[in-house]
Amino acid sequence: MFKLISVAGFRLLSGKFCEVRITALRFFCYLLTAFFLPLAPASAEWHERHQPIMGTRVSVEFWHDNADQADQLAAAVFSDMRSIEAQLSPYIESSELSTVNQQAHQSSVVIEQNFFQLLEKSLYFSRISDGAFDISFASVGRFYDYRKEVAPSDVQLEENLPAINYQLIQLNKEKSSIRFLHPQLKIDLGGIAKGYAVDRAVDLLKEAGVQSAIVSAGGDSRILGDRQGTPWMIGVRHPREEGEYVVRIPLSNTAISTSGDYERFYLDGETRIHHILDPKSGKSASEVQSVSVMSNMAVDTDALSTTVFVMGVSPGLKLINSLSGVDAIIIDGDGKLHYSDGLLRAESQ
Repeated sequence: MFKLISVAGFRLLSGKFCEVRITALRFFCYLLTAFFLPLAPASAEWHERHQPIMGTRVSVEFWHDNADQADQLAAAVFSDMRSIEAQLSPYIESSELSTVNQQAHQSSVVIEQNFFQLLEKSLYFSRISDGAFDISFASVGRFYDYRKEVAPSDVQLEENLPAINYQLIQLNKEKSSIRFLHPQLKIDLGGIAKGYAVDRAVDLLKEAGVQSAIVSAGGDSRILGDRQGTPWMIGVRHPREEGEYVVRIPLSNTAISTSGDYERFYLDGETRIHHILDPKSGKSASEVQSVSVMSNMAVDTDALSTTVFVMGVSPGLKLINSLSGVDAIIIDGDGKLHYSDGLLRAESQ
């Protein structure tokens, strides 16, 4: 049986979610409007805009007292995200990332500064996780096609698995360049780029004077402000029951990212083949079903949710607990919920 844990005045669930049936909530991108409208200033309106970008649904929601300016702000956010996609998508042949994948094994490639800094951050997460986060997973990941239910062959794994090694990515800060030290090495920033794009969007809104907003790109979101003095309620999705949520938590001025094995997958018999790959094997990580990470910046929560998913419960929580201002909720392979120390400490307050 599960038990209820009070955290900062709210209730978290521990135990197996398969034994719990929670009234379904729409994710906070949609339910916040109902919470906010009675509290809004008389002159302000809650503006919601949605577009498909970076292979996912991007939503921008915020308070603004001028509808025309709100339209312009949302358009600016979407335009910036499209520019990030054009630069960092491995599926766009003209992208800067595609150029790197095509040329960096032959010679160093000079890249744009923001791209370089994102690569530096990616390698930082690789180092602190002993390679659990590794953008070179694409060396094997490129052979998966989840829609067509295609996985790499044994030969493809054997030939390309040695290229999954972040230590074979050579960065030169002075020249802002990158070089690959293995001919088969490819990179993909899918585990960090959406969080980066969300942070850029929030910065854009803040510069325009917006004080309350939420920007989401798939499983990566960042909250700006609160709901007129009280936190926003966030639901963590049930990984096996669509439309249900296993826990609700109050957040404000926080980024949250969720990585789950239900996002892109297919079933091979009873085996779930999904997009979060273990760099050591080149195959889908299998110990957990879902990881949600909370911190200040979405670029960090995006990378860490993927990292912890690959590491598993005990090593993952050890990493999270070692980082300041970071918390996590893990749903393991049996459906049991696990919380970082920061959330458990909040129970006793």
